[in-house]
This record gives sequence, structure tokens and C-alpha cells, in this order.
Amino acid sequence: MLRVLPVLLELGLLVYCLIDCIQTDSVLVRNLSKTTWVLLIVFLPIVGGIAWLVAGRPERSAAARSVPWPSTATAGFPECERPRPTAPDDDPEFLAGMRDSDDRHERMLRDWEADLRAREQGLREGGPAAEDGPPPARDGA
Repeated sequence: MLRVLPVLLELGLLVYCLIDCIQTDSVLVRNLSKTTWVLLIVFLPIVGGIAWLVAGRPERSAAARSVPWPSTATAGFPECERPRPTAPDDDPEFLAGMRDSDDRHERMLRDWEADLRAREQGLREGGPAAEDGPPPARDGA
């Protein structure tokens, strides 16, 4: 069992470092190119993996992971101090636009219904169904 443990650790380090290197954006890789790091990790598994973790992997500091919102760090940058976006149902402009759209659709629906009623009434009375042409011919009449 003790003979297998170093091999498993080496394999785990190789797989972890290789996947981490491949998934890292090329712009963020430090010191060498991404291709060079992949080759180094593959051909020198222990040394390359440790070198990747120490010198090639992008720095993941607490400042890089979290963005302060609004704080004194953004005091010189007014564009960073804009209010957080709200959900659509909390945004008055969005809701007003939805009401306007709903009103337009309701008016259009009322107009269509009135036109349909007028055409049906015209057909019942035997007159033209619409202004755009004669009524359709009836079978058996």
C-alpha cells in the first residue's frame, strides 16, 4: 500500500495541475506561456506541477475574488458607484413600459374583436362582410 501512495499523489497532482492550467485564461498565466506550462506539467509531473502551483498559476487574492460595492475604494470612480440593478418587477421604468405594452395590446384586441363582430353582423344581414371585397359564395344557395 505504501508503494502505491506516492504514485497516486503524483497522478493526482498531475491531473489537478493539468486541468487547472488548461482551464486558466491565457492572459492570467504567469511567467511562461500556457503551452509551456502544459508541457512542463506533463513531462516533469512532480516538478512541473509544483512549479505551476507556485509560479504559473494566477494569483487568487481576496481582492481579486470580491469587488467592493460602493466603498471608499471606488470614491474616485463615479461610474463604479452607480446603484445596483434591481429585479424587473422592482424597476418602475420597466413596469411602466410593460403597462404601456399591455394597453396597446388590449386596444388592438378590442379593435380586432369589434372588426370581427362587424363582419359577423354583416354576414348575418346578408351584406358584405368587409369593405375589402364581396362576401364568399355560399354553397346550395
